[in-house]
Amino acid sequence: RYVNGHAKKHYEDAQLPMTNHKKTEKQEKVQHTVCMDCSSYSTYCYRCDDFVVNDTKLGLVQKVREHLQNLENSAFTSDRHRKRKLLENSSLNSKLLKVNGSTTALCATGLRNLGNTCFMNAILQSLSNIQQFCCYFKELPAVELRNGKTAGRRTYHTRSQGDNNVSLVEEFRKTLCALWQGSQTAFSPESLFYVVWKIMPNFRGYQQQDAHEFMRYLLDHLHLELQGGFNGVSRSVILQENSGLSASNKCCINGASTVVTAIFGGILQNEVNCLICGTESRKFDPFLDLSLDIPSQFRNKRTKNQENGPMCTLRDCLRSFTDLEELDETELYMCHKCKKKQKSTKKFWIQKLPKVLCLHLKRFHWTAYLRNKVDTYVEFPLRGLDMKCYLLEPENSGPESCLYDLAAVVVHHGSGVGSGHYTAYATHEGRWFHFNDSTVTLTDEETVVKAKAYILFYVERQAKSGSDKL
Repeated sequence: RYVNGHAKKHYEDAQLPMTNHKKTEKQEKVQHTVCMDCSSYSTYCYRCDDFVVNDTKLGLVQKVREHLQNLENSAFTSDRHRKRKLLENSSLNSKLLKVNGSTTALCATGLRNLGNTCFMNAILQSLSNIQQFCCYFKELPAVELRNGKTAGRRTYHTRSQGDNNVSLVEEFRKTLCALWQGSQTAFSPESLFYVVWKIMPNFRGYQQQDAHEFMRYLLDHLHLELQGGFNGVSRSVILQENSGLSASNKCCINGASTVVTAIFGGILQNEVNCLICGTESRKFDPFLDLSLDIPSQFRNKRTKNQENGPMCTLRDCLRSFTDLEELDETELYMCHKCKKKQKSTKKFWIQKLPKVLCLHLKRFHWTAYLRNKVDTYVEFPLRGLDMKCYLLEPENSGPESCLYDLAAVVVHHGSGVGSGHYTAYATHEGRWFHFNDSTVTLTDEETVVKAKAYILFYVERQAKSGSDKL
C-alpha cells in the first residue's frame, strides 16, 4: 500500500535471506512485519526493531540496487533541470495571497509527511521560525560528506555505511535552507529523517511519536555534534562570529556551550528543605525547556468557552511549577544532617532565563494501564509573557529582559500520544502561519490563541514596545 508517497509492503514469513537481522530460534517460527521504503531501498523490521538487508551470496540484490540508484540519479538530474526551467518560466500567481487588500507572495514551504512524521514536521517548522537559531544553521558552511564520482548525487542508504557518513547538523541545515525560499510548495525531509533513524533508534519505524520527546532528542544531538567542531572549523569560532552570542549568554549542558544552549539554555535553582531539622539543600540544574503540569482543578475544563469554573492560564501552570511543594512518601529526601530519608519541601526558582523560553505542557500522563491525554484548554499570551516573578534575583534583571513574545506553538490533535496529528502555528515577519505537513496557510491571532497548546516557544523581547503582561 502507498502512504504519503512511500510504497510500504508487508510480508509474512519472509523467505529472503536476511543479513544483520536479529533472528533467534523462536523468531524463525514467528511472523515478522517488514516495511520497505522504496525511496531509499531500506527495509525495517518492527518486531526486531532493526534494519533488514536482504541479499544473496553473490550480491545480486546489491547489483540491482546499484542499477536502480544509477537510474534514479539520472532521472533526478533531468527532473531537477526540468523543474528549474518551469520555475524560471512560470509565474508566481499560484503563491499570491491577498493580505490587507494588497497582493503578496507566500514564500512558506511545507514539509511532506513521510508516514506519521507530523511530529517531526511540526517541530522543524517551529524551529525554522526562531530567527536567531535558524539563521545560525543557515549560515554554517556546507559539509560535503561524499567526494569523487558520487559528489552531489543521491546515494543509496544502507546500515552498513556506518554512522560516520551522516551529519545531523548538515541535514538540519539543508532542511532549514529549503524552507522560506518560495521555490516549492512542499519539501521532503527524507535525508534528515534517515539520519534521525541512524542516530536516534527510538524514532525508527513509521509509528506516531511524541513531538516533545523528538524535540529534546533533536536539540541534544545537535548540541553534541556541534561540540566536536564543524567542517574543520572550531565550533566556538562559528558560534561567536555567526550568531553574535556573548559568553555571558551561554549555558553549558553536557560539556561546552553551543548555539543550542546559548539560545534555549537556562538555569534552575532547586531548593529542598528537610521538615525535621530544617537543613536546606540547593543545586543548580541547566534546562533547555520547562515541562509544566496542568493543575488538577482545571483538567475537566476542555474548551475556552466552557462555563464550569475559572479558566486555566499559562500563569497557573508556571505557578504550579515554581510553588513550594511538599514531597510525598515516595520522594523522601536524604538529609545529610539527619543521616536518613526525611519528609521535605521542594521549590524551583529560575536562576537564568534563556533567550528562547520553551514551555512544554504535560498533556499526557500514565494511568494504571494506559497513557491518557489532558485535553484542557490553557490560555496563553501572544505578547508580554512576564517571567520576572519566577526569577531567583528579579532585582538584577532589566525592565525588558523578562518579557517574552510568542514565536511558535505546537498543537496535538487527537486523544492519545500514539495517535492523532501534530500541527504548528508560527509567526514570520509579522504574519501568523499554520503549518500542517505539506499545507501552509495564513491565519490570524484569534485562531492561534484558541489552540490547545502542547509546546510553546517564547522569544525574549529585544526592542521596547507595549507590554501586555500575563
